[in-house]
Amino acid sequence: MFNVEKLADPKYFQENRLKAHSDHNFFANVDELNRGQSSFKRSLSGLWFFNYSKNCQNIPAGFESADYDCHSWSTIRVPSHIQLEGYGSPHYTNTTYPWDGHEVIKPGEIPSRDNPAACYVKYFSAPADWKNVFISFQGAESAIAVWLNGNFVGYSEDSFTPADFDLTPFIKAGENKLAVVVFRFSSGSWLEDQDFWRFSGIFRDVILYSKPALHIENMFIHATPINNYTDGSLKISLNWNNSEEKILSLQMFDADSNCVLNHEEKLTGVDSNLTFELKNVLLWSAEHPNLYRAVLLVKNSAGEIVEVVSQNIGFREVKIEDTLIKINGKRIVFKGVNRHEFDCFNGRSINPTDIERDIIEMKRHNINALRTSHYPNNSRIYELCDIYGLYVIDETNLETHGAWMRNGACVYNENTVPGDNPDWLDIVIDRANSMFERDKNHPSILIWSCGNESCGGKNIFEMHEFFKRSDPSRLVHYESIFWDRRYNATSDFESQMYPPVESIKKFLAEHNDKPFVCCEYSHAMGNSCGGLIKYTQLTDENKLYQGGFIWDFVDQAIMTDDGLKYGGDFGDRPTDYKFSGNGLFFADRRPTSKLQEVKFCYQNFEIIPSERNIQIVNKSLFTNANEFNLKLTLLRDGVEVFEKIVPAPNIEPSSTGNFEFVAPNYGVGEYVFTASLCLKVNTLWADAGHEIAFGQKVFDISESQASVENWLASKNRYVPAENLKTDEKLCVVQSDINLGVHGIGFEILFSSAAKNLTSYKFNGVEYVSALPALNFWRAPIDNDYGNGNHLNEAQWKLASLYRKCVKVEFRTDDKDFVTVKNYFGENQNCEFEADSVTVRYTYELCTQPASYCVVTYTVEKDGSLKVSMDYSKVDGLPDLPDFSMLWTLPKNNTQLNFYGLGPCENYIDRLNGAKLGTYSTTIFDCVEPYLRPQECGNHCGTRWLTITDNRGRGLKFFADK
Repeated sequence: MFNVEKLADPKYFQENRLKAHSDHNFFANVDELNRGQSSFKRSLSGLWFFNYSKNCQNIPAGFESADYDCHSWSTIRVPSHIQLEGYGSPHYTNTTYPWDGHEVIKPGEIPSRDNPAACYVKYFSAPADWKNVFISFQGAESAIAVWLNGNFVGYSEDSFTPADFDLTPFIKAGENKLAVVVFRFSSGSWLEDQDFWRFSGIFRDVILYSKPALHIENMFIHATPINNYTDGSLKISLNWNNSEEKILSLQMFDADSNCVLNHEEKLTGVDSNLTFELKNVLLWSAEHPNLYRAVLLVKNSAGEIVEVVSQNIGFREVKIEDTLIKINGKRIVFKGVNRHEFDCFNGRSINPTDIERDIIEMKRHNINALRTSHYPNNSRIYELCDIYGLYVIDETNLETHGAWMRNGACVYNENTVPGDNPDWLDIVIDRANSMFERDKNHPSILIWSCGNESCGGKNIFEMHEFFKRSDPSRLVHYESIFWDRRYNATSDFESQMYPPVESIKKFLAEHNDKPFVCCEYSHAMGNSCGGLIKYTQLTDENKLYQGGFIWDFVDQAIMTDDGLKYGGDFGDRPTDYKFSGNGLFFADRRPTSKLQEVKFCYQNFEIIPSERNIQIVNKSLFTNANEFNLKLTLLRDGVEVFEKIVPAPNIEPSSTGNFEFVAPNYGVGEYVFTASLCLKVNTLWADAGHEIAFGQKVFDISESQASVENWLASKNRYVPAENLKTDEKLCVVQSDINLGVHGIGFEILFSSAAKNLTSYKFNGVEYVSALPALNFWRAPIDNDYGNGNHLNEAQWKLASLYRKCVKVEFRTDDKDFVTVKNYFGENQNCEFEADSVTVRYTYELCTQPASYCVVTYTVEKDGSLKVSMDYSKVDGLPDLPDFSMLWTLPKNNTQLNFYGLGPCENYIDRLNGAKLGTYSTTIFDCVEPYLRPQECGNHCGTRWLTITDNRGRGLKFFADK
C-alpha cells in the first residue's frame, strides 16, 4: 500500500510503473492507421471530479475507495495546471526552491505545511472487448499515486515523461472508479528546480489503452548512412509482449509513396532484430528532412493482422570527427534556440497546434536547432522536428540549481543534489532512461542532455555512461561540468552559458580537444540580443566553435483578465519577478523585433551585392543556391524604381559564386540595392516567395554619373518643406519677452522668460505642445538593470529633469551674436527683416561635476528650423545613456513615415537584419510591449522622418548624418 511518508525518500520514485517504451502508435488494421484513429486507445482527458488540499494531511480520508461517492466534488479540466484552474497560485522562481524561507528541509525532504495535494476522480467504462487495460499519464507534476476501484495501482515521479500502469487486475465490467493524487512536492522536486513557473496537476493527456494479443512493446530503429553516405543501413530491434510465433510484414515507403522495402518474416521469442541495406537513400538533415515511412504488420500464426505500427524513419549520422560535430559527414553549426514548453493561457499544458506553430516560426526565422529546456517535451514536438527539420538536444528532467548555487556563487558541498550521493543515482538514471526509451526513434534528436545546471559529480557522469551504453549513435551534452571538472567526460563537447566572444576565443586557444557550443547565449530578455552577429561570425572564424542556442523562445508570462502577469504578481514569494520574460516571442506569441536580427544572423547564405555583381557565399551543408529564386530590388531615395525575380545561380554547398548584374541608373540619388534568396515553391513552413536570406548595398550616383535628363528630374528631390515661397525675407519682431520670427504661413517664438523656443506654428497649427527639453536619459532596458547601468548613470536622469539657462544669445544673418542680459527688448523693441535668425541657449546641467549643453536654433526663410545640441565631455561623469531633445507634438500626430533601417526597431548592435528603406507605421506600433516597459522604437540610419495627423499635417525631420 502507498504511504505518503515515502514522498520524502529519493530512493522511492516509482512503484508498479510499467517499463518505459518507445512512443510509437499502434492500430488494429490498416484502415485505422490511415484514419489515424486506434481502437486500442481511449482518451480520458476532459472533466474530472476534483478536491484540493493545502497539504497531505488534509487529503479526504478513503476517497479512493470504490464506495466513496465523489460526484458532489467540483470538476477540473484534464489536462491543465490546478493553479490556472483556480486552485492555489502560480509561483515563479528561477534558482531558489519555492519553499525557501518558508520551511527548512534537507535535500530529499518535502514541505509539510504547504504541499498541495490534488485529488482527481474519473468514473469510466472500458470497452467490453478489451482483454487487458492500461493507463498512461503523459505528464503529472510532480508525483502521482493511482488507485482503481479502491485498489492501489502504483506510484511515479518525473513530471515530464509518461507513467504507465496496468489496470487489468482491478478492472471490472461497467463503471470503474479511477482515483489519483498528484503531489506538488516530492523528493523528485529537488531535481526539478528549473527556471520556470512552478505548477502542479495532470497537465498532459491521460490515455486508456489495450494491447492486442501480439504487441510490439518497444522498438528501436537505427537508420544510418553507409558507403560514403550513398546507401542506408536499417536495423530494427523489437521487443514483444510474448514469445509466441508471429509473422512480421515490413514495408517502407518514400515521400512519394513508392515502396522501397518489402519484407516478411516469421519470428519467435520476445526479442527480434532485423537488418537491411537500401540503395541510394535520401539522407535526413534540417535542410532536407527526408523521411521514409515504415509500416509494420503484425500477424498471428494464421496470418491474421492483429496490430499495425507506423514509424517515420530518417537516415542520418551524427558524430565527432576531427574534433568537430558532424551531421552526415559535414561540420554542423547550431543556429539554435532554447524553448520552454509554455503558453500564456495554459502554462505547460500546451495545445499541439501551438507546438506546430512554434516549429513553423523557427523554420521561418532560419533557426535550425532546438534544445528542450530543461525537460522532455510533449512527444508531438519530436515528430514535428522530424518532419520539418530541426536538430534537437533532448534534455533530461534534471535541474538542482538551488541546491548548489547561492546568488550566483557555487557552494558545492555534501548537500549538493545529485552530486556523488548514491541515494540519488537510481532516480537520476531512471529519468534519463524514461526520456531515452520514449524518444529514441526520432532522427531529429542528435544529442541527449544530462539535464541543466545541476553542478557536477559522479551521478551525472553515470548518466552519460548510461546514454553511451544505450545509444552510442548519439552525442551526450552537459554544461555544468563548467563548475566541477572532476568528471569532464560527462559531456562529449564543451558547453557553456553566456560567455563573451573573447572568452570563447581564449578558451579554444587553450583547449582544442573538443568542439565548443553555447547551450545558452544571447539572453533575449526585453530589448536585447545585441551583438549576436559576433557569435555567428565566430562560427566562420573558428571551426571548433559550432554555434549556440538563444535563451529563449517565448516569454513566460500568464494571461489574466487584467493582462499579462509575471513573477510576484500572484503574491508568490520567493520570486524572480519579470526574469521569466526572455523570449524571441512575446507570451501571446506575437513576434518581437529581435527576430529580425536572429533571422539575418542565422541565414545560411551571405549575400554581398555591388553595383555590378552579387556574390553569394553558400554556408549550407546540403543545399544548392539554385533551389531558390533571386529577387532583386532597387530603391532610389527610398522609392522603389526596379524589381526583378530570376532563378538563383548554381552554387554548391560550402562554396562561393557570383551573379553578374548591373544595377540600373535612374539619375542622381542614393540607391539601395537589395538581393534576396526566396523560396521557389511552397513548403510546409512557408509559401513560395518567403525570403530566407538577403544582402544590401547602398551607393550614390552623383551629378557627373547621371544623364542630364535624369539629373534635371532629380535636382529638387531634397525639398525640406512645402512652402509657398523661399525668397521672401523673414519678419523679425523683437519684443520685451519674446523674439518672433514670421514667414509665409509660419511663425516661431523664442522666450527670454521660458528661456526656450515656445512656439512653432505652421499654417495655423501649433507644433510645440510642450517646451522642447534636453534629454540625456532613456528608459533602462533589462540588460541595464543586469549590469547596473541604471545606477551608474543615474545622474543623467536628474540632468534631464532639471537645468538652468545661464546664457541667451541671438543674431540675424551672419552678424555677431548679441547676449540677452534680461529680455529681448532690453535695448529696443523693433520689427525688421532678415534672411535667417539664430537663437542660442546655454544650459548648466544638474551634474557633479558641472557640465553644460548649448542648443542653437536657426530659422530659415522657408520655415525650416535647424537645431543643434553641443556638449563637451566632462571628466568624472559617467557615459551618456542618451543625447537628444524631446519635442512634444499634438496628440493627433500619430502617423509616422521614415526613410531608414526597418521595418522593426534596431540599434547600433542589432541592425544587421534591418533593411534600409521607406516605411509607414504609427507611433503606437513603434512601442514594443515588453513585459517591463523599457527603451524601444529606435531606428538607425534614418535619413528623414515625418510625423503627421491623419490629414497629413505635421513635421518632417532631417539630420546631417
